[in-house]
Amino acid sequence: MGKDPLFVNKVAGAVIGAGLIAMMTGFVSGKIYHPEMPETPGFAIAADAAGSAPVQTAAVPTGPVEIGPLLAAADIESGKKVARKCTSCHTFEQGGPNKIGPNLWNMVGAQPAAVEGFRYSSAMRGMEVVWDFEELNKFLYRPRDYLPGTKMTYAGLRKDQDRADLIAYMRSLSDNPKPLP
Repeated sequence: MGKDPLFVNKVAGAVIGAGLIAMMTGFVSGKIYHPEMPETPGFAIAADAAGSAPVQTAAVPTGPVEIGPLLAAADIESGKKVARKCTSCHTFEQGGPNKIGPNLWNMVGAQPAAVEGFRYSSAMRGMEVVWDFEELNKFLYRPRDYLPGTKMTYAGLRKDQDRADLIAYMRSLSDNPKPLP
């Protein structure tokens, strides 16, 4: 087997040919498709009369919506389905064991860090609230934002109705469920 004296020429020809095909493809597509270019590039930003600052056109949500109105239409069965996301870390039945997270029976209306035998984070032990509907709503929306230092790694429930359904389901997990707001 001898060395091909034209090997370098063949490789160079292949590279130049591929470049010509790419260039011709760009040229032909430029003739076929004509993008519509704006007269002035960029986007107009609305400003107040003095022209000093942009006018905010839409409110940016900073947290969860008020849960009370959503609880009126909440579905316990849907909440039970949403709770399946929680079962890798929590149990829901009365007298159920603690897992990575505490058992959630009778949680609505309870004090934080109240489940016997579970080691809570110092952040959770230092809370001075009651797990009412609004506090659960805020916590379930974004646990780590609501309580920095919590051991709960779940990102949160962004859908308002899912949170309402889950809270309604959690409310039902009690011998004496708390009245709805």
